[in-house]
Amino acid sequence: MSSYRPGGSRTNATQAPRGYIPGLGRGAAGFVTRSDVGPATGRPVGGADSDDAAAASATAGTGSRASELRAAKLAMQKMQRAQQQQNPFGEAPAGYVAGAGRGASSYGGEGGPVGGPTGVGGGGAGSVPSIQTSTPSVKDDQFDDDDDEADRIYDAIDERMNSKRRKHNNDGSNGNNNASGGGTSSAIGDQFRELKQKLANVTEDQWAAIPDVGDYSLRHKQKRREDVFTPLTDSLLESRSMANADATASSGQNAIAGMTQVTDGTATSTAGYRTNLSGLAEARSTVMTMSLDKMSDSVSGQTVVDPKGYLTSLSNTKIASAAEVGDVNKARLLLKSVRDTNPKHGPGWIAAARVEEAAGKTAHARKLIMEGCEICPDNEDVWLEAARLHPQDQAKTILAAAARRMPTSVQVYLRAADLESHDFAKKAVLRKALEANPNSVTLWKAAIDLEDADDAKILLSVAVEKVPHSVEMWLALARLETYENARKVLNQARKHLPTERAVWIAAAKLEESQNHGDVVDRIVDKAVRSLDKHDAVVMRAQWLKEAEAAEAAGAPLTSAAIVKCTVGRGVDDEDRQRTWADDANAALARNAVATARAILAHGLAAFPTKRTLWLQAVDLERKHGTATSLDEVLEAASERLPRTEIFWLVRAKEKWLAGAVDESRSILTEAFKANPDSEPVWLAAVKLEWETGEIERARVLLARARERAPTARIYMKSALLERECRRFDEALELLEEGLRKYPTFAKMYMMGGQICSEDLTKDQIHLDRTRKFYQRGLQNCPNSVVLWCLASQLEERVAEYRSGSANAGVTKARSLLELARLKNAKNPELWLEAIRLERRAGNEKLAVSLMARALQECPTSGLLLAENISTSPRVEQKSKSADAIKRRPDDPRVIAAVAALFASERKHEKARKWYERAVKLDPDVGDSWAKWYAFELDAGKKEGREDLKQRCVAAEPKHGELWCRVSKAMPNRRKSTAEHLEAAAQNILATMQKLN
Repeated sequence: MSSYRPGGSRTNATQAPRGYIPGLGRGAAGFVTRSDVGPATGRPVGGADSDDAAAASATAGTGSRASELRAAKLAMQKMQRAQQQQNPFGEAPAGYVAGAGRGASSYGGEGGPVGGPTGVGGGGAGSVPSIQTSTPSVKDDQFDDDDDEADRIYDAIDERMNSKRRKHNNDGSNGNNNASGGGTSSAIGDQFRELKQKLANVTEDQWAAIPDVGDYSLRHKQKRREDVFTPLTDSLLESRSMANADATASSGQNAIAGMTQVTDGTATSTAGYRTNLSGLAEARSTVMTMSLDKMSDSVSGQTVVDPKGYLTSLSNTKIASAAEVGDVNKARLLLKSVRDTNPKHGPGWIAAARVEEAAGKTAHARKLIMEGCEICPDNEDVWLEAARLHPQDQAKTILAAAARRMPTSVQVYLRAADLESHDFAKKAVLRKALEANPNSVTLWKAAIDLEDADDAKILLSVAVEKVPHSVEMWLALARLETYENARKVLNQARKHLPTERAVWIAAAKLEESQNHGDVVDRIVDKAVRSLDKHDAVVMRAQWLKEAEAAEAAGAPLTSAAIVKCTVGRGVDDEDRQRTWADDANAALARNAVATARAILAHGLAAFPTKRTLWLQAVDLERKHGTATSLDEVLEAASERLPRTEIFWLVRAKEKWLAGAVDESRSILTEAFKANPDSEPVWLAAVKLEWETGEIERARVLLARARERAPTARIYMKSALLERECRRFDEALELLEEGLRKYPTFAKMYMMGGQICSEDLTKDQIHLDRTRKFYQRGLQNCPNSVVLWCLASQLEERVAEYRSGSANAGVTKARSLLELARLKNAKNPELWLEAIRLERRAGNEKLAVSLMARALQECPTSGLLLAENISTSPRVEQKSKSADAIKRRPDDPRVIAAVAALFASERKHEKARKWYERAVKLDPDVGDSWAKWYAFELDAGKKEGREDLKQRCVAAEPKHGELWCRVSKAMPNRRKSTAEHLEAAAQNILATMQKLN
């Protein structure tokens, strides 16, 4: 940068003060530019102040950073000394900060603000000092010993360079200037003067050995852009072509080989001529026309190109990449080596042709495969591949040549027949093939498939003579013949094929089709013995498969006969029952009902007193049979096992459901004769009369049962009948009588308490009577959870009897449940009742605490986990559901709770899937059915609801907290399962509406 020269008149306002360095007060440092180097560099003039000269000399140094800082340091010290001399107040005291008394802050360093007078006028002795501004100072401790050492080193280097320049400088004036300038820099030309002088000593060889200087400019380092050409339209090219043609004709120039010498840019220059580009468009149109002509139909002349799929086919055209091309070339080399090594190897020719076909070179592939046909004329695969690669007409010619070369090749004839488009041509080819190959079963089948029934019969009659070992031919001929002729055909087949079981089974099916059931068993039995005689090994599993196949073909008698004759083969005596039961279940799993029925019939014939087999047969008939077949099985079971009540009861129930009440009564009468002291038979008879409205007959039967077969259930049913008839005193008397005989039967205590608390008036007398029932029950049945829950609920509702406050009742109920948990540890039902008690009382925090304790004591209780899911806050339900599923993945109550969560989130499909899973896990739990049906009532369709109701009726659920509460309520006792489902679902919907 340029600076003011020291010296001159100090009165000039345009000159800077002595020792002024621009920018130094702002912390800037001087630097030297190219314009400052050489003679243009400012130098101090002689006669100036020595300090100014030293400062200027330091400023105009070599331009190094250290020297500049050194010069700035000297200049700053000089300015501080001048300021101290001009300050009329003397030196400031230690620690003085300018402006601190007025609240100003110091911007300088530790030594306070440093600056010099910036005079407005002259700088004489009598001049008034101007206002001073604080400028950042250069700290003295900023320069250390290392800086001083660096300055000395650079000064020594500068001095040595200057002395060297002075030595070779012939110009005295320049030498004086350099000497006077000290460390100032010389001109650029002076720096290269020494090198220029040495050029005089360079020889010609040295000069010639100097390498050429390359062009290292930026334009050679940048990547050259490729030329970009914009395509022109055909119309523009055509117009320019016509103009050029006119210009050429007028100028008299000749056109040579379609090339015209034109002057514009619409033609391509080639060897001194320019090609007219309009011809390229015409050529492209011609090529397209030729391609479309090739695609036209040779007969009708109509195009066979799909106009809609043409562009799609073009877009689907595969463009081979470089890697794929390389793979194809490698495959070509490899297969060429295979062909050269073993030219008679047909697969090598086929593979080579397919490689060319995959590469898109169909013509070359055809050429290769035809060459393979010449070299391998006896390989039918090569001929077939050649026919595949060629068009239909050429393929026919190729196959004709192949047939002449290999007249026994079946595949060649079959392929030739496939190429024919008319049936008569196919028949001709196949008949020609049969002349050459009369023993080919495949050719006979293909020829027969083309004929009608009459011609097929003729061909089959010839075929069985030519190929008597073909079972299919014999069976096909037997199916086409009449009954008498079919029997003859099958007899001939048995003679030719004595070890083939299919012939015997076909004969049995034939007899079954004519309703000759007794003959079927004889044929199958004879078949088994004949096969054993000819050492034809047929396993038991194979016979069972044949039985299932016969059932699928509509021959159940044949299936039963096969099972009867073969199911016991290879089975040990001690394993027969288990094995046959497993076989029946496996057949049912494959929907072979008749086979399973036959297996069970055979098992029951061998084990007529096995209750499990009879139950399995009854279940099969109930699910897959008719009412008649079920009654037959139940009747047979009752005769074989008269002391087993279940068969009598099921048979009587089926008759009752069918509306035959009298027949049901007669069945139960026979059951009484066989089982006079049987409680289930007595109760079934009572239920029959009870459900049909014959209350007096039911009461008489119960009285007779109490005399002949007294049991706790008999007394309970007697009391229940009286309660339903609203004869509460008689009911209580029967309960008291029953409790005296059976004091540990908890249900009678429950019924007595319910009669006193629900059916009679709510007063203190009946409250005390109910408490006595429950207290006696808890003393005799301390492990009855239901009794504890009923007792606590009674104390909770004590205010309804006007016998105390609600809070006192809750407290007593809580104490009862705590006592119950002490006597019945780890019982989830008691924990759940305690939690619900606190929620009904409004103690939500205590309920949450009890739930946590309950889950610690019963961590795998599905009842508690489901309750925890349904009562948790909405944000916690998902996490609680995941934890519950991990603990009890197979509990239907947990699965139903998760399904209800999905239903509340309107995820209907997921909810249905989880409800389906719940009812499949345990269809006897009615709560799952009720929740699902409530969901369908809210968000489902009528068809889905009806189907769900039918499934629930078929399952007949008996358990579940809500289900039992609804179904055992007195108004609902005479209702059906469907009505119970409706009532439970309505109860759930009402609860949901209250919560919402």
